[in-house]
Amino acid sequence: MTDSKYFTTTKKGEIFELKAELNSDKKEKKKEAVKKVIASMTVGKDVSALFPDVVNCMQTDNLELKKLVYLYLMNYAKSQPDMAIMAVNTFVKDCEDPNPLIRALAVRTMGCIRVDKITEYLCEPLRKCLKDEDPYVRKTAAVCVAKLHDINAQLVEDQGFLDTLKDLISDSNPMVVANAVAALSEIAESHPSSNLLDLNPQSINKLLTALNECTEWGQIFILDCLANYTPKDDREAQSICERVTPRLSHANSAVVLSAVKVLMKFMEMLSKDLDYYGTLLKKLAPPLVTLLSAEPELQYVALRNINLIVQKRPEILKHEMKVFFVKYNDPIYVKLEKLDIMIRLASQANIAQVLAELKEYATEVDVDFVRKAVRAIGRCAIKVEQSAERCVSTLLDLIQTKVNYVVQEAIVVIKDIFRKYPNKYESVIATLCENLDSLDEPEARAAMIWIVGEYAERIDNADELLESFLEGFHDESTQVQLQLLTGIVKLFLKKPTETQELVQQVLSLATQDSDNPDLRDRGYIYWRLLSTDPVAAKEVVLAEKPLISEETDLIEPTLLDELICYIGTLASVYHKPPMSGPPLTTSSVQMGAVDLLGGGLDSLMGDEPEGIGGTNFVAPPTAAVPASLGAPIGSGLSDLFDLTSGVGTLSGSYVAPKAVWLPAMKAKGLEISGTFTRQVGSISMDLQLTNKALQVMTDFAIQFNRNSFGLAPAAPLQVHAPLSPNQTVEISLPLSTVGSVMKMEPLNNLQVAVKNNIDVFYFSTLYPLHILFVEDGKMDRQMFLATWKDIPNENEAQFQIRDCPLNAEAVSSKLQSSNIFTVAKRNVEGQDMLYQSLKLTNGIWVLAELRIQPGNPSCTLSLKCRAPEVSQHVYQAYETILKN
Repeated sequence: MTDSKYFTTTKKGEIFELKAELNSDKKEKKKEAVKKVIASMTVGKDVSALFPDVVNCMQTDNLELKKLVYLYLMNYAKSQPDMAIMAVNTFVKDCEDPNPLIRALAVRTMGCIRVDKITEYLCEPLRKCLKDEDPYVRKTAAVCVAKLHDINAQLVEDQGFLDTLKDLISDSNPMVVANAVAALSEIAESHPSSNLLDLNPQSINKLLTALNECTEWGQIFILDCLANYTPKDDREAQSICERVTPRLSHANSAVVLSAVKVLMKFMEMLSKDLDYYGTLLKKLAPPLVTLLSAEPELQYVALRNINLIVQKRPEILKHEMKVFFVKYNDPIYVKLEKLDIMIRLASQANIAQVLAELKEYATEVDVDFVRKAVRAIGRCAIKVEQSAERCVSTLLDLIQTKVNYVVQEAIVVIKDIFRKYPNKYESVIATLCENLDSLDEPEARAAMIWIVGEYAERIDNADELLESFLEGFHDESTQVQLQLLTGIVKLFLKKPTETQELVQQVLSLATQDSDNPDLRDRGYIYWRLLSTDPVAAKEVVLAEKPLISEETDLIEPTLLDELICYIGTLASVYHKPPMSGPPLTTSSVQMGAVDLLGGGLDSLMGDEPEGIGGTNFVAPPTAAVPASLGAPIGSGLSDLFDLTSGVGTLSGSYVAPKAVWLPAMKAKGLEISGTFTRQVGSISMDLQLTNKALQVMTDFAIQFNRNSFGLAPAAPLQVHAPLSPNQTVEISLPLSTVGSVMKMEPLNNLQVAVKNNIDVFYFSTLYPLHILFVEDGKMDRQMFLATWKDIPNENEAQFQIRDCPLNAEAVSSKLQSSNIFTVAKRNVEGQDMLYQSLKLTNGIWVLAELRIQPGNPSCTLSLKCRAPEVSQHVYQAYETILKN
C-alpha cells in the first residue's frame, strides 16, 4: 500500500489518538504514528502539541524512524526552542553512533535547527564530526559550519571552526574538499572583508586535484572558487587553464559555464601571441555550441551568457554563425536572443548569409520577432558599411510588402541609416513618402517627420506632408509633437517664403495650446531665435549632426568585465551585477532618488526618530556624586589640581588616505574615492571622481541620508567642466553638522547618493569620529573631576591600544592636534596617566584616562561618557590617530 493513506481525512480527537500511538510499545505502530504526524505537518496542520511525544521516539535504532523525527524537529524547533533542548542529548549520542549515516544525519539536522539556545550545545559534536574518520560525515559537517555561522557567526569564530574548515581543503577526499570550499565561499559572501579563502599556489593545486574526482556540484563550487583567484604570472594562469579545460566536455551545463568563466578570466593574463591562446579559443567554441542543443530554457541561459562572451571575445564564435540561425519551433525568447547575437557576430565575411536569413525572418507570423528582424537589418547596415546598400534594398523590398508593422519598423531603421551615411541613400525618400498614410505608431511617425524635415529641400511637397500631420497635433504623442515642431522649423529655414503660415501655426500650437513643458520650452526657444536672429537659428537647427555609432547597445567595458566574473549565475542572465556590500534601507534609497530629482527629504522620512541629537543623547540632570568612585581609575583623581597639564603643538588633524567608496563597475563607469578632513573647525569630504565610462559625465549632485551626527553637504557638488572619459577631478565638499539626525547602525555610517547625467548611484561609507571633535573640547580641571564622578560607573569602557611605543609627551601632542585635549598629567607607580577630554559637534563630552607604561608598547584607555554608544568609536579614533 502506498503512503497516500497517511494523508486521508482525519477523525475527531486526532491529536489525542496520535499521542497514544506515539507512546505505544510496538515499534511498527510508533513508526506509523510518526508518518501520520509528518503527513499532517506536510499539509499544513499544526501538530506542534505532539513535540515531546515525537522527540521521545528519537531513541531508536531504526534509521527511517530517526529521519522522520529529525524532519519534524527541524520544522518545529524554532517555535518550541525550550522543548528542542530535550533533543540535544540524543544529537550528542547520535554523533558517536557506529553507523556513519546516523552520525551524518545528526550533524545535518543540527545545522538545520536555527535556535540560538541550542547552538552552543552542538559545538562539541560538530567538532568531532569535522574530524570524523568517515568522509561522508566530514563533508556533511563542513556544510553544517556554514549553517551555524549564519545563526551565530561569533560562536563559529570563537570555537575555531573556520580554521578546521580551512584544513579540510587539504582533505584526501574530493567531496570533503568541495563542501569545505562551498562552506567557506558561503561564509565569505556574508563577510566580504574577511579573507577566508586564502588561496595560494599550494591550495590551488589541491583544489585542481580534487576537481577531477568530485561530483558535478562539487566541481562547480571548486571552479567558482578558482575564478576568484589571481595567478601570479601567465605561466600559472596557463597551467590552471590546461587543468580546467577538460571540464568543458562535462555533461552538466552548469559545470561547462563555470569552466568557461574561469578560462575567460585567466585568458586576460595570457599573451595573444602564444600558440596556447589560439588553441584555447578553438576549444571554447564547441561546448558553447553544444549548450544550444539543450531544452529551450537552458538554451536561453546559455544565449544570455554567450551574449556577454561575444561582446568580450567575438573571435571565439566568429565561425559559428549558423548555430544562431532561428529554428521554426524556437520559443520567442530564444529567437530574440539569437537575433541579438547574430548582429554582434555579423561581419563582412558572413553578411550575405545573415541578410538572407533576416529577410526570411521578416516574413514570419510572429509580430515581435518580425519587428526585431527588420531592426536587425538596419543594425547590420550601420555595423558593416559594405553591406549598407544591400540592407537598404532589402528594406525597400520589405516596404513593398505593404505589411503595416514591417513598413513602420523599416522607416524607423532607414532614418538611422540616413544618419550614419548622409547624402547616400536619399533616393529612397519618394518610396517612403508613398507610405505616409499607413503610419500609426508614434516612433514611425516621428521618424518619417524627421526625414521630411531633414531633406525638405529634396521633397517638392514637404510642406503639404508636414501640414497633414499638423491637423491632429494635439492627439499626437509627445515624441511626434516635438519632432513635428523641429521638422516644420527646419522646413521654414530652408523654404521661408512658402511656409511662413505653417511655422506660425505650429509655434502657436506648441506654446499657447500645449500643457507639455518640454514642448512649450522648445517652441519658445525656436520663436525667439527666429524672431531675433534667423542666422543663429539656422546654425542651431540645421547644424551638422554627428554620425551615430555602430554599436549603441554594447555593455560598458568595466561592467562587462565584472559580468564575465559572474558567468553561470543569475547576474549573467539579467546582465546586472549582484548587489554587494551593505545595501541601503529601502527608505534611504527612495529618499536619495526622489530628493536628488527635486523631492523633499524630510517628508519621506516621517517623524524624527529618537537618536543622537534628539532627546536620547541630552545629558541627564546632574546626579548626586557617588561616595566612592569604585572605578579602576580612582587612585588619585582628587589631587588633579596640583598637576601640570600636558600641552602639545597643533599640527592639523590626522587625514586617512583616500579609499574607493564606489567602484566604477557598480556605477556605470563612475569611480568615487574619498576621505574626510577637519581643518580649523571646518569638515570636508575630499572626493576624487574618475570617469571610466565611454561617455562624458555632467550634472553632478550629491545628497546624504539622515545620519547620527547630522552631517550634510554645506554647498552643492561643484564639477566645473564635463568629466570626459578617463579624466579624474578632485573636489573638496564642505560639510555642516546641522542636517537631519537619525541614529545609524553603526553609529558612523553615512549613506550617500550621487547623481549625474547617466543615473543616480548609492554607496555607504564610515567616517572617522575624530572629524567631529571640536576645537573647544578642553574641559576645566574641576569640571573634569566633577563630571567624571557624576557619570555612572556602568558607562565606563576600557580598551587596550597595542603597538603604540610613544611616550606620554608625544601621545599628548599627537592627540591634541586632533582636538583631544590633555587636562592633566601625573605619574603613579612608574605609569604615566593622561586625563583627557574631547567634545563632539552635537555637544557630547567624552572623558578619558590613558595609562602609559614606559617601555611597554601597549597602553590602557578608559572612557566615560553619558552616551556610551560613542565610546567604541572614540577608541577607534584614538587608535587611528596614534598609529598614523
